[in-house]
Amino acid sequence: MRQPTASLSIKNWSEADRPREKLVRHGKTVLSDTELLAILLGSGSRHESALDLARRILGDNDHNLGKLGRLSIHQLMSYKGVGQAKAVLVSAAMEMGRRRQMADTGIKSAIKCSRDVFELLQPVLGELPHEEFWIVYLNNANKVIFHSQLSRGGITGTLVDVRLVLKKALELGAVALILAHNHPSGTLKPSAADKQLTEKLKKAAVALDIKVLDHLIITETNFFSFADENVL
Repeated sequence: MRQPTASLSIKNWSEADRPREKLVRHGKTVLSDTELLAILLGSGSRHESALDLARRILGDNDHNLGKLGRLSIHQLMSYKGVGQAKAVLVSAAMEMGRRRQMADTGIKSAIKCSRDVFELLQPVLGELPHEEFWIVYLNNANKVIFHSQLSRGGITGTLVDVRLVLKKALELGAVALILAHNHPSGTLKPSAADKQLTEKLKKAAVALDIKVLDHLIITETNFFSFADENVL
């Protein structure tokens, strides 16, 4: 049986090579993704250092932080050396990163085109394994007043309450709406239900002099705009 060796422990490395010490001395930007993940893991297993474990996990996910962020707690725990506490810490860090990206992209002076909406909502919707329907509320300068989830699950007329959408618009003083939902399958083709729901909200909003400017279908890397494609 292979015996553990002292060299596997990061504590035995030169201080200049240890990820935590590198971060403290030189700042977070000098660290690789592998080193940052190793810091979160804290330790590896008897036969693998935290850095080697981090390198293996990232390698299994094509060194793609987006893929890493989609791993469940159970999937993270399938790696020897990753218990529940480590898996929860990594998952929480990935979610914090996603929320930070969401906050950063939410700072916009105004929505000028469909891509602005995509950049606002892709961090929220792009990687989800299920469908969510969101509404973006705008003022008369097309600035975002508020954006929020309206429903979760398949998009049907029964899941989206038009009255709630318009009630919120009136409360916010919004004059325009943009609808958005994601397709986890990656397809950008709108379904019949997508079109029916868009028309339903558009007609209801007219009575209150509120415009539905667009409806976006969002995937991880791309989007479909009803307005751009003249489907609205």
